[in-house]
Parts: sequence; structure tokens; C-alpha cells
Amino acid sequence: MSNKWTQNDIPDLTGKVVIITGANSGLGLESTKALAAKGATVVMACRNLPKAEAAKAEVLQQVPSAKLDLMELDNASLASVRAFAEAFKAKYDRLDILLNNAGVMAIPRTETEDGFEMQLGVNHLAHFALTGLLLDVLTTTPGARVHSVSSSAAFGGGIHFDDLMGEKAYSRWTAYGQSKLANAVFATELNQRLKMAGHDTIANSSHPGLVMGNLQTNSLQQSGAPLSERILYGLMGPLIGQDISMGVLPQLYAATAPEAKGGVFYGPKTFRVRGYPAEQHCNDALDDAALRKRFWEVSEELTGVRYLSS
Repeated sequence: MSNKWTQNDIPDLTGKVVIITGANSGLGLESTKALAAKGATVVMACRNLPKAEAAKAEVLQQVPSAKLDLMELDNASLASVRAFAEAFKAKYDRLDILLNNAGVMAIPRTETEDGFEMQLGVNHLAHFALTGLLLDVLTTTPGARVHSVSSSAAFGGGIHFDDLMGEKAYSRWTAYGQSKLANAVFATELNQRLKMAGHDTIANSSHPGLVMGNLQTNSLQQSGAPLSERILYGLMGPLIGQDISMGVLPQLYAATAPEAKGGVFYGPKTFRVRGYPAEQHCNDALDDAALRKRFWEVSEELTGVRYLSS
């Protein structure tokens, strides 16, 4: 890997089809701009269509040649996930990159339409279901990739099988850490299963480091976070954070660089907080085959999506 890989190093993506969940803001919007600028057709999979239309206009203003397709996807609803997958497959016969990016962070306990704790449901279970429903298209597209956007919260996270939905005890940060570790565990197990099945599709994951953006803003607004947390963000952001153009690099590298590997977790190289993309150790859970298998089976049971072809 180049020590200073940038968006300029993204290969030509003309003719490629990309899905980006949560494409209307934050890392998703930055990824949309970057991949569209390299010639990809980007399907912007978004929950809020008016906001998505505004984001699409912003992309077109910066990248007039962008090929964009706005489609509705609400990660808090498995019915929406299934409808999106069906609509996508009715329009496209290839999928080169699935960028599982949409997410919520450290919010009070609420539930999805299907009764899942919101952070696990939106951040992991919806993407697990979406990937499974699109797996036939991915595995018939040469060199396809599935990338899951995690967080540094995964470093200290755990999968709490005895209380996955936070019904016995709920901490918004513990639930967030679980959901983000889930992203990386899923990517690692998916890559292993794809490899064992003989597919050339790869799966990997990443985190952006410290990037101050809409996730933090939404978290503070929804949770009524204590003053100490607000002060911490105010101090840490300017001191050690990085702007979104740098924070987006790990996921762009993992999703597009010819040398990026399956089953690897990427993040900014300087203290895992800022800098150019590098391979990193996420959490011992990724090396625990029994845990990965158990969590996979639980995810299949909860979503009703089974990866028969993987």
C-alpha cells in the first residue's frame, strides 16, 4: 500500500455500478462524489428522499458528468430493504461495489420497524440482509466488493449475545460499539465464506478515525448528551480530528484499490485517529471463528435472510 494513498489513486470506474447506503450525507456523500468522479454509476440508497435530492444536486454541481440513481432505502425497515433489493435487481444486472455506509450513533434506545434495537438494526442487520439479498448479483459480477463502514468504537466493542437488543440494560455507547463491531465481524466472516465458496468477490471493513460530522451532531441532539461529552467533542475535533476528505479514504481504498484485501480492517494510520489508510487490528472477535459463526447464524435468524449461495 502507498504510504499516502488519496482519491487521485482511485482507478477508473467507468461501467461499474456502485450502491452506497446513506449516500446523502457525511462519508456516504463524500464517497458518492469520489466514485462518481471516477466514472461509476452510483446508486444513492437513502431514507430521506428530499435530503437525498438536495445531495444529488450538490454532487452534480461538483461533478457534472456524474451518473446517479436515487433509490429509497430505510435501514430501519426490513420490508424497505427487501423492496430496494428487488427494485435494484429489476434495473441492474451487475453490482461492482456495495458500500454499506448508513448508520446511527449513540442514540437513546428505540426500536426499528421490526423490533430490533435501532443501532444494531440500522448499522448491522439491515446491511446483513441487504448484502444477502444482493449476493447473487455480486457474485456474478467479476471482482465485486462488499465494504462495511465500521468505527473506532469497534476496538473496544463486544457482541452481547445475552442481551443483543439492550432490553435488560442499555447504554447508547455500548450499543453503538456492538453495532460497529458487528460490521467488522460480518465483513470478516462474509469474506471467509465467499472465499470458501470459490467466489472472487471480497469483503472488508474500515473506520474513518475521528471525523466531526453529522453522526456526532445527531447523537448530541437526540440523546441530550451531558455537557462533558459536548466539551470533549469541542476539544478533540479541532485538536486531533481530520476533515472528511481524509476520513473517507479508508473506505474508498478498501472498496476500490486493486491491492486492497478481503477480510482486512482499514483505518487512518496515525494513532488510528488520522492520516492515510493502513491495515489495522480491530478486535480479537474478528479472529474468533466460533463467535463469527454464532453471530452469523443469529443475524440470519433475526433477518430471515439466509446466504444459501455463499
